[in-house]
Amino acid sequence: MSSFARKALVLVFAAMAGFGALNALAAGKSTAKQATGEKVSMLGGKLTFTLPKGFTASALPAGSEADGTAGASGTLYSNATTRTVVIAAQNSIPNAAQVKDNDSVFLDAAVSSFLSQQAAALPDFSKQSEKSMTLKGLGVRQIDSTATQGGGQTLNSTLIAGSGSRMAVVQVISRAADKAGHAALMKHILGR
Repeated sequence: MSSFARKALVLVFAAMAGFGALNALAAGKSTAKQATGEKVSMLGGKLTFTLPKGFTASALPAGSEADGTAGASGTLYSNATTRTVVIAAQNSIPNAAQVKDNDSVFLDAAVSSFLSQQAAALPDFSKQSEKSMTLKGLGVRQIDSTATQGGGQTLNSTLIAGSGSRMAVVQVISRAADKAGHAALMKHILGR
């Protein structure tokens, strides 16, 4: 895993841990496999997308009972050619809370916590925009931002959703110079 991918992974873990979602361990051994058009399915199939060819998949380390992230799971997808990272992770919502498929109170709190964690972790973090959308009945928030990660400026798009007792976060991280590629990948993931 490149230092860029590791840094991105640590930042997503840190942000998600802020609202009880994932373990901040990024240094485990994982088996990588080529994700050729691999379909990603989260929240019991309510949030799905297919990655374009060229991504390699690595399972993220499982969460632990000790830090309150038991049950967390995810995959890091990286594309060495474009130097793009997609992290897809999900976990139980803290305190056994149950949320509707389009729960604005939950989404507001999750976005607020995510933004606080990112601002604390990245000194030059800058939120560019926030969008609310519904994908097949599932409420999703998209936060677009910029920050310096892995030694360079990056574009970041983060999707946050919840359903029942589970929540999901998908973060797409690209080089700042690849605006067109980042936009195309987000369009592909969102099916638009």
